[in-house]
Amino acid sequence: MATQSIAHDPALEGTGQGQAPFGFPVSLTEKYRPRRIADFAGLGKQRKILSKFAANPYPSAWLFLGASGTGKTTMALALATEIGAEVHHIPSQECNVQNLADVIRMCWYVPQGGGFHLVLVDEADQMSNAAQLALLSKMDSTAFPPMTIFVFTCNATDRLEARFLSRCRKLEFSTYGLGPEITRLLKQVWNEEAPDAEAPNFARIVKDSANNARDALTKLELALMEA
Repeated sequence: MATQSIAHDPALEGTGQGQAPFGFPVSLTEKYRPRRIADFAGLGKQRKILSKFAANPYPSAWLFLGASGTGKTTMALALATEIGAEVHHIPSQECNVQNLADVIRMCWYVPQGGGFHLVLVDEADQMSNAAQLALLSKMDSTAFPPMTIFVFTCNATDRLEARFLSRCRKLEFSTYGLGPEITRLLKQVWNEEAPDAEAPNFARIVKDSANNARDALTKLELALMEA
């Protein structure tokens, strides 16, 4: 089976700055990946909605829509951390009928540590038609698995049926207006990683990355190697 189940572990949560407590070298994108909803740069509307939901979660389906690198999957994992959910991750293009059946079967059991199951399906717009039809029945109120939250990420909705979309709460993710906040993030990262080195032009890095935080951190990583 291609899915991955991850039990919530408080020891894996980030610090107040969103930095992971790793004891070995990792990329900047992983080291500074937001671990909590409040740690995200920008995305004010999404943070507000999901913070309220996390305070009083209930079985539901969500669709996180936006271009690659806008924080959809990371936000889903942050939501799981907030509510202490057991995560069942179905990677991109592996959402088929068999994998879905295996995951949903597990969701009928009490999650590890209690709480919720969170089923994360990446790039749901690439799922098979059969998988989409299978989900329609499972997302009806009479068949919805208990204590389960579905989060689907996608880049576009043109391949998703209207019946499927109507069962999801849609949140749109974009990089619009994130430039200043990502610039501040790069400055913070540089000061923590190389405080004595000559800093690059952070605003230029953000502009060249089209306000994409993941791309900007990758470019900053190269700049750190040159410092």
